[in-house]
Amino acid sequence: MTGRAKVAVLISGRGSNMAALLYASRLPDCPFEIVLVASDKADAAGLKLAEAEGVATFAAPAGLKRAELFATLDGALRASGAEFLALAGFMRILPYDFVTRWNGRIVNIHPSLLPKYKGLDTHARALDARDLVAGCSVHIVTAELDDGPVLGQVEVAVLPSDTPDSLAARVLIAEHQLYPRALAAFVMRDRTPEAKLARVRDLAMALPGAEETTSHGMACFRVAGGKMYCYFTEDHHGDGITAVIVKTSGPDEQAQLIDQDPDIYYRPAYFGPSGWVGLKLHHDIDWDRVEDRIAASWSLVAPRKLAMLREF
Repeated sequence: MTGRAKVAVLISGRGSNMAALLYASRLPDCPFEIVLVASDKADAAGLKLAEAEGVATFAAPAGLKRAELFATLDGALRASGAEFLALAGFMRILPYDFVTRWNGRIVNIHPSLLPKYKGLDTHARALDARDLVAGCSVHIVTAELDDGPVLGQVEVAVLPSDTPDSLAARVLIAEHQLYPRALAAFVMRDRTPEAKLARVRDLAMALPGAEETTSHGMACFRVAGGKMYCYFTEDHHGDGITAVIVKTSGPDEQAQLIDQDPDIYYRPAYFGPSGWVGLKLHHDIDWDRVEDRIAASWSLVAPRKLAMLREF
């Protein structure tokens, strides 16, 4: 499977959830691959497993202060090309600035049915509360501890004879089942044509006077019942391309864009001779670039009174 999402995993110990993600990534239909296993501890057992499986590893040097540690980890993660981070027994609270840099792209697995029992000692707390079920949750990481949106949960029955250790052992089995599935669904959220259209729609409809309609079998956007400035195409005429098609100032700009970045820009059928350019929506989309091109296309057709509204 090509074009899979690149995931880095942060661990502090044995890395059993990391292993579950790694082996799931070997399945032919898995939408993610593990590009790095990193740890704050050089002796983390999970690093040896990752190395044995041919996965790149990184261990932060000992003795670093907190800010230095996370700066070092961040550098290694970015060098790996990771698009998403998965925490798997990483026993450090992430600093606010680190979470901000990876905003919306970090997930964690927690051994409780959130929002119950955030933090540590989850199994003992569930037993003390005489809960009938315990379980695990995968959630998006935010600056608040164990407080991000929950992506999935699995319940585990509490047995009358349970101790924290026996309950933890069964919950861990549930974690290994849940985490790969939740991560796969998470990385695919922005990769489906429907998700890409929704993102394009948000950008196009944010412009003054924008209206959505359909033309040539495609969703498209125009200015107040007038001229079109953006089309969304998905496998149009069997070309296999998902893209936005936007206006340029003319053939010269169109050719310049394609020459500068032929992996992203292309001359679309039917629209190309009129100076329109296609912007491919690959898996690693630069949405800032897409937003800029849609806005530039809009500005070429928008009446002056609408253009003035946007200037304010």
